[in-house]
Amino acid sequence: MSNRPTWKKKVFEVIFEADTPAGKAFDLALIVCIMLSVVVVMVDSVESYRVQFGTYLHVAEWLFTIAFTIEYILRLICVAKKLRYATSFFGVIDLLSILPTYISLLIPGMHYLLVVRILRVLRIFRILKLGECVKEAGILKRALIASRRKILIFFAAVLTIVVIMGSLMYLIEGPENGFANIPRSVYWAIVTLTTVGYGDISPHTALGRSLASIIMIMGYSIIAVPSGIVTVHVAEEAKRADSMTRKACHSCSGEGHDRDADYCKFCGTVLKSRS
Repeated sequence: MSNRPTWKKKVFEVIFEADTPAGKAFDLALIVCIMLSVVVVMVDSVESYRVQFGTYLHVAEWLFTIAFTIEYILRLICVAKKLRYATSFFGVIDLLSILPTYISLLIPGMHYLLVVRILRVLRIFRILKLGECVKEAGILKRALIASRRKILIFFAAVLTIVVIMGSLMYLIEGPENGFANIPRSVYWAIVTLTTVGYGDISPHTALGRSLASIIMIMGYSIIAVPSGIVTVHVAEEAKRADSMTRKACHSCSGEGHDRDADYCKFCGTVLKSRS
């Protein structure tokens, strides 16, 4: 950090840190611009408004895009690990929030994808210092990652069940009752198991209705399984959350370090001097 130009340090503090008045003012202004830019895109999709105010909306869209492009470039300049930031969640979202406008020069209509900018509003949790929201979001994210294998196995089991049940229903009901083929029958099994019940296909025979009743009862039982899996990991991650800090690394902008950490756990950069 000592070799970095002073202006880069100041820009980093304004853009990435929300603890200073300048940083908070910048982030609040950014949130306002993001919301206004999304409104512009949404209004532009309404034909009557597009016909009447199309030119103004187009100019506004480009002004927002240029502003966000400058901001994105400044973010890349300020961090030492540029690739790490560019491939991070917010780095990708920041890039996706400006690309559609430029791509629309070659492919008309692509600018409507700019609504992805609304994801940038997630920074509001940090800006308004809603620490509990940030902590809970981090806990949930880590819990989902930790439970991903169990959830994948669960979904594999559910997929097996709906294929078997759908195939049985196809044999029982047949094309004459709307179950024209096995894929359509599997679709019915998925809709029934998840308790959605569109009603576009339904069994007509007594045996078919009996099988449908079994699937419905299974559906209520199965819904609770993934919740239980994630809940266990949420409890485990919650115990670790109290020992973490939200201070951003000056090198890669990563957050979520242990309070007594000397180095960034993402890139290894020194966070603070050893006492």
